[in-house]
Amino acid sequence: MPQLRKDPIVGRWVVVNVENPYLPEDFKIKPFHWKGEEGCPFCPGNEQLTPPETGAVAESNRKPNEPGWKVRVVPNKFPALMIEGGVHKRGVGIYDMSNGIGAHEVIVDSPYHYKDIAELTIPEVEHIIRAYRSRSIDLRKDKRFKYILIFRNFGQDAGASLEHGHSQLIALPMMPKNVKEELKGAQYYYKFKDRCIFCDMLAYEEDGIRQEIVSENEGFVSFCPLSSRFSFETWIVPKEHLTDFGKISDNQISHLAAILKETLHRLKKVLGEHAYNYILHTSPVNTDEYPYYHWHIEIMPKLTKIAGFEWGSGFYVTFTPPELAAKYLREVEIVNL
Repeated sequence: MPQLRKDPIVGRWVVVNVENPYLPEDFKIKPFHWKGEEGCPFCPGNEQLTPPETGAVAESNRKPNEPGWKVRVVPNKFPALMIEGGVHKRGVGIYDMSNGIGAHEVIVDSPYHYKDIAELTIPEVEHIIRAYRSRSIDLRKDKRFKYILIFRNFGQDAGASLEHGHSQLIALPMMPKNVKEELKGAQYYYKFKDRCIFCDMLAYEEDGIRQEIVSENEGFVSFCPLSSRFSFETWIVPKEHLTDFGKISDNQISHLAAILKETLHRLKKVLGEHAYNYILHTSPVNTDEYPYYHWHIEIMPKLTKIAGFEWGSGFYVTFTPPELAAKYLREVEIVNL
């Protein structure tokens, strides 16, 4: 019989297939068909194909918009939101509206067209995370923005329109609904227990009560949550209670780079080359403090499709129990990270 499990943060239910779980080889993962570097706007030498960069990790003597960069940040050529203008919130009948104000940027991981984060060195992954921090700190200076969303789509099935590895950042003039739900759930838990729910999740994992830890280092834990929405969904959570990703230290960046690379490497070793999304959940900016929140990264492999049941009910179906997924990820042999 399947199990119903409730997410302790947002109250969402998931259906977990515990009796006949899918093994890694049971997922029908479409092979990647690489188009190649020719004409890629993110490859070195093609800097003129993107809007002028807003930032870069590079040697100090490099000129902007020229080769020689390690990570490059540019405005999205086809932005979801525009940075010019005022928010102008208003009501139209029963509907609330505002101008489509925001920032939409692309963080190009590295000069290498074919390398995902799993194949980069730890220092190269550190450069990416520093770019995330730098742009988050810079954009929050604009008081119109209330949330900085950083996410990564890898592979066509995950929504990536370009195959050269990159992340995206969107600054929003209001808090997204998903963020509000997490904040509300974390606040409710804190109100009654005077503790952070994310910290308690980590303590529960580390006590060995469940076998869902994938990996850990001095600063972070990687694990498959009990109420995962997707098979092999994996979270990376700082061990220290930290609400705002923008305040991450250089030392913490080193630990995060190591566990992010390792976790994605383990997923690739178990599942093969597959599409995935990851999303960095952090507290809002330019608004109240949220001492009960805990920033983290959620990695979601795209192994199955969301269909009518999920859209109609809000339930998700997880075909591989998280504890089994973590076992596969934890036990896979990895060398030379």
